[in-house]
Amino acid sequence: MRIGLDMMGGDFAPAEAVKGVKLFLDTVASNVHLVLIGDEEQLAPLLSAAQVDQSRYSVVHSSQVIGMNEHPTKALKEKPQSSIAIGFYLLKNEKIDSFISAGNTGAMMVGTFYSIKAIEGVQRPTISTLVPRENGTYGLLLDVGINADCKPENLSQFAILGSLYSKHILNIPNPKVGLLNIGEEEGKGNLLAMATYPLLKENKQINFVGNIEGRDVFSEKADVIVCEGFTGNVVLKMAESFHELAVKRNIHDEYIDKFNFEAYGGTPVLGVSKPVIIGHGISKGLAFKNMIQLAQQINESKLLEKIKESFDAKPTE
Repeated sequence: MRIGLDMMGGDFAPAEAVKGVKLFLDTVASNVHLVLIGDEEQLAPLLSAAQVDQSRYSVVHSSQVIGMNEHPTKALKEKPQSSIAIGFYLLKNEKIDSFISAGNTGAMMVGTFYSIKAIEGVQRPTISTLVPRENGTYGLLLDVGINADCKPENLSQFAILGSLYSKHILNIPNPKVGLLNIGEEEGKGNLLAMATYPLLKENKQINFVGNIEGRDVFSEKADVIVCEGFTGNVVLKMAESFHELAVKRNIHDEYIDKFNFEAYGGTPVLGVSKPVIIGHGISKGLAFKNMIQLAQQINESKLLEKIKESFDAKPTE
């Protein structure tokens, strides 16, 4: 298995990316070979100082970097030798099995959609976030940002994608799906929620348990929580703020610590034909290590093949 990692993306690259590589190779037993994409002159001394096993990685040189504030489409077009552009070239041409970056999120999304495409039948790929629950398990919330406006059919597909991810990555046998709403009763909510409810209710590929409210997000009432990206992103950013507030106030709590994004690294783009994982721009070593481990899990579980099978079996409108 060959996992490609953008070593130049993120606020603390490449030093923290190297730390993540070292952590992964030292702590995770696997047959993964890492393809490190970045400036060789910057990477060589960092890899040497970290004493990373040279047999476990190779370096693909990139002479350009896409900045965090650059226009995604323009940057990809004008910087073909950037670490992100090279990463997608390698992924598209099957030189690597998955691609990870904590760089420009917009460029990652543009590269994903124009290089490797959506799985046939998937109307809109989505991104999700893990939701810590008090019993130590995790739920899944999606979409959390790339689809601010959605149709009911999109949310129904998100429910399928989230269920498959929960089953094969989070090891939840029959994940419960809930629709995020302002009330539990059927018929509550805005036009999108009211139109989505019957689609989820009729969807034979999911275990739909009805509407859930904001107070239920961190409970076990639903394993997969579906919403459009506008609401999902607000919930995500609010949840991240719990950990930030605790750190500022010097509060140490095992549960609140799970809201630290580094604990799970990054988010996969669900619904596209090859594994792409997008990390937070402020990712440090632990986050990079966990993103590599997630890429390994996705490949080993054959998640994308299971998604393809599911959408082959379900005609979409």
